[in-house]
Amino acid sequence: MLSGNAIIFLTLVWGIREGQTTSQIAECGFACSEGVSCKNKVNRNIMSCFCQQPPPSVTPSILKSLMLSTAVKCVRRGACALHLSVSASLIMEESLRGLEICLLSLDTQETRCHSTKFPKGSSRKMAGRMFQVHFDCFEVSVAQHLYVTLKTFPYYCGVQISREYHVEDCTDAHVGRNISACFAGRLKYNVNHAQKAIEVHFADSPRDQAYYVRLCLKWFACEDYSPPVLVNEEQPGKSVALKYSQLLPCLCVEGWAAVPDAVRIQICPFENDTRILWDYIFYNPFTQSLSWEPPCPVQGEVHLCGMSKMSNLCWELNRTGRTIPGNVHYLQVDPQPWLCMKFITLQGSWVRCPFADGNFPGWKMKIHQLPDKFRASFISRSPARFQVQLCNRTEPFHCHVLETISVGSQGDTDAIAHVDIPEAEVCSPDICIQGWRTDVHYSVPAQMCDIKCNRSHKKKHRREHDSVITVHKLERRASASP
Repeated sequence: MLSGNAIIFLTLVWGIREGQTTSQIAECGFACSEGVSCKNKVNRNIMSCFCQQPPPSVTPSILKSLMLSTAVKCVRRGACALHLSVSASLIMEESLRGLEICLLSLDTQETRCHSTKFPKGSSRKMAGRMFQVHFDCFEVSVAQHLYVTLKTFPYYCGVQISREYHVEDCTDAHVGRNISACFAGRLKYNVNHAQKAIEVHFADSPRDQAYYVRLCLKWFACEDYSPPVLVNEEQPGKSVALKYSQLLPCLCVEGWAAVPDAVRIQICPFENDTRILWDYIFYNPFTQSLSWEPPCPVQGEVHLCGMSKMSNLCWELNRTGRTIPGNVHYLQVDPQPWLCMKFITLQGSWVRCPFADGNFPGWKMKIHQLPDKFRASFISRSPARFQVQLCNRTEPFHCHVLETISVGSQGDTDAIAHVDIPEAEVCSPDICIQGWRTDVHYSVPAQMCDIKCNRSHKKKHRREHDSVITVHKLERRASASP
């Protein structure tokens, strides 16, 4: 039994499972078994951290229980605090002079200890009997993660009980109704596009509660985008204008009560508008690297692709797929106007062609017909090496390779490299000539198909050939006549 007014309260606490519910207390306090006048104090003795070997009569089994629960203590409505309620029981041993209860916050690594000293002679009188202690003056925070230890005094090695404990969060009905950190209310906002500001205020917040609002960029956590603005309790419902530079999909509004460890609420009103992220493409002409460095996380895939001149389709280059979120980098990229990046997300797909404006040095492939052959010429404004392929187009974006022809090194700016291809190999349906750079990792081939052969040149050549044969026949006839 416990002494004083704690008897009824402890009957409630010990009759529930720990962490199952919360209770209400008028004042925090301390109590021991009835008939024992214990003393309680904050323990700052560093020597209590070191243990000593226990006598034979002291075993770990003398500590019978350590039960934890959460209590709410209110000064007035809306001004309440959470306390950890600790109840312990043990079998009294003659060598014991007290107990120590320590609380470690796993969030902050802060440790607090209280010790209970038994009166002189009580250990001998109560040896072998059950002894109970209750303490509920540890103030804790909403959703705090704790590690609680019960030890003997003096501290005997191995004689202790430890428990992890999670303080209830704002979803608990008792905590949510009484703790000011849970009184965030509802955030409301309005976008002022002319001023590039988001006007924010709390709805349904307590009139005597100050709070903070800010803009943040949500990655794994919400990182500062603008400094927090304090709204005093004298100005409930006041709107705050938070400046922005761009309305990004990860730009969120965050608010919380101006109390320690307050629960924060967020709204991210632009999270589905991801199109602006595709503009964060960068090209370094010195390293020939193409990068996409989004200011917000987004789930999906990125590919390099080649834009077709015949349609708006962009066919993906092999082995260029990258999974996002995260930055994407491609090394040694040929800056061609038709080389693009394709983004595929749950919201859809987008194509961006960073070189379409023609601001970077490029190259061109031209095809000229000469007698009995075709000449593929490459004109480049920067040193480059090329290759030519003859292929049979089987589908709009697929060409089966028939022959590969290397092109001499192109070492001078604005110079021309070329390769000759026999006419007979080109003048067939669905035959294409492809050319691309071979001194980079990523290049889209220039492709020319359905090449029209000069049939008039062939007819002229055939007529000249037939005339020679006719002359030879006439000469033979003239020599045979008498």
